[in-house]
Amino acid sequence: MICWHCKRAAVGACRFCGRGICEDHVQEHPYILELFREGKRVRALVVEDALHCGTCTPRPDPIDLPELEGGEV
Repeated sequence: MICWHCKRAAVGACRFCGRGICEDHVQEHPYILELFREGKRVRALVVEDALHCGTCTPRPDPIDLPELEGGEV
């Protein structure tokens, strides 16, 4: 795999989009692994330093997927 930015050897892949990133271009970004509901409270298990390419822009808020509602996933 090669770095999306400079075409050198990648040391990892972006957790959000999968682009390859080298040690000079790697960034970190929090990533939610799982959500837990405890009564009315929702808690998250988060990795604070997931690899991020710096190019993609993970959305800060969830999006609706009406095509998946009511059906089997």
